[in-house]
Amino acid sequence: MNARATLASLTRDQRNTFVASFLGWTLDAFDFFLVIVVVSHVASDFHAAVQEVAFAVTLTLMMRPLGALIFGWIADRYGRRTPLMIDVAIYSLIELLTAFSPNLGVFIALRALYGIAMGGEWGIGAALAMEAMPPQNRGLFSGILQEGYAVGNLLAGVVLGTLYTHIGWRGMFVVGVLPALLIFYIRSKVPESPVWLAGKAQHIGEHGDVLRASIRRYWPLFIYAILFMSAFNYLSHGTQDLYPTFLALQHRFDPGMVGLLNTIASVGAILGGIAFGMLSQRYGRRSMIVVCAVLGMALVPLWAFSHTVALLGLGGFLMQFMVQGAWGIIPAHLNEISPPSVRGTFPGFTYQMGNLISANALQLEAAFAAKTFPLPSGHPDYAKAMSAVALVVFVAVILLTLVGYAVVPERRDATFEMLPPAE
Repeated sequence: MNARATLASLTRDQRNTFVASFLGWTLDAFDFFLVIVVVSHVASDFHAAVQEVAFAVTLTLMMRPLGALIFGWIADRYGRRTPLMIDVAIYSLIELLTAFSPNLGVFIALRALYGIAMGGEWGIGAALAMEAMPPQNRGLFSGILQEGYAVGNLLAGVVLGTLYTHIGWRGMFVVGVLPALLIFYIRSKVPESPVWLAGKAQHIGEHGDVLRASIRRYWPLFIYAILFMSAFNYLSHGTQDLYPTFLALQHRFDPGMVGLLNTIASVGAILGGIAFGMLSQRYGRRSMIVVCAVLGMALVPLWAFSHTVALLGLGGFLMQFMVQGAWGIIPAHLNEISPPSVRGTFPGFTYQMGNLISANALQLEAAFAAKTFPLPSGHPDYAKAMSAVALVVFVAVILLTLVGYAVVPERRDATFEMLPPAE
């Protein structure tokens, strides 16, 4: 089936579930990227250095594993649907409060709390969606779902380019409360995961601490997945988080042009995630990840060292096509290799532990550029810092993807079940 026919083949409940999971991740990412696109403006308003404001992003990423663990445990024990609604409500409220931060300290504290909520959303939403989708089409839906992240980035760029001059960065965070409306859709349209309900019927809770038992039995898989997702998160944050600052400070583009180029890169990300998600269903998850990484390495010069708007736009588009092409495979892949009884926890927790390890990506790149690659003017050479980080991380992604063959099979097309782990 082609993509359109595949989408049309879903039942109403499957379609509603997928839409809710996609929007939950999209709006979560939108709220996260609102900080990314206004780092330099927040720094100016609070009379702080870019690196100081970047710590808010680092702290957000560091807190995400806590959210994944808390909400994942709740989702495995009590279902996916209600925890997802609670999570959306929390991150929407924190986003609104951020708009009224009186100083940088409060701003950073609120972003830390936001990190807990952001960490909880992806694991629950991905489990809910992947458990509802037909196994033979899981690659396509994985690609679409993950690119909710890129759509959120795109929306943040659009808001920056169209509204910033009218409402400022504080007004942009007021706009960030809109995801709360998604709660009403989930409540009225989305059923509980049939896979979780089947597991509930088996009285999983009677088998002791399922999460602890799963970690004890599958600890090599947990460690591998955390390292694997660390490389992936360095890849994502290393090619995205400093990008608006690179455009604003090194190329001296105004917010409108930064928003436009960020939007172009996000469109590439969306198309790449969907394309490689589909290709992974046919040619394999890991093989397509390696293809994306190799092509991404070849694109580094165009992406980082172009001097015209047209070439910068092309480089951003193609780089994110490859980066998010690889990422589009991740929701399906992590859910497929997950121990069945902790699918609400394992994908989100390992993903967000990778975020914890890579949480310093923005600060690292900003400091790396300032201390190691100063321009003749004395300003940081963000292009060299971004390209160095990207090349190293692409190699790490390739190596860890290949190591995965020795740890766990891909399990493409596997049916999902909820079974208690062996004691």
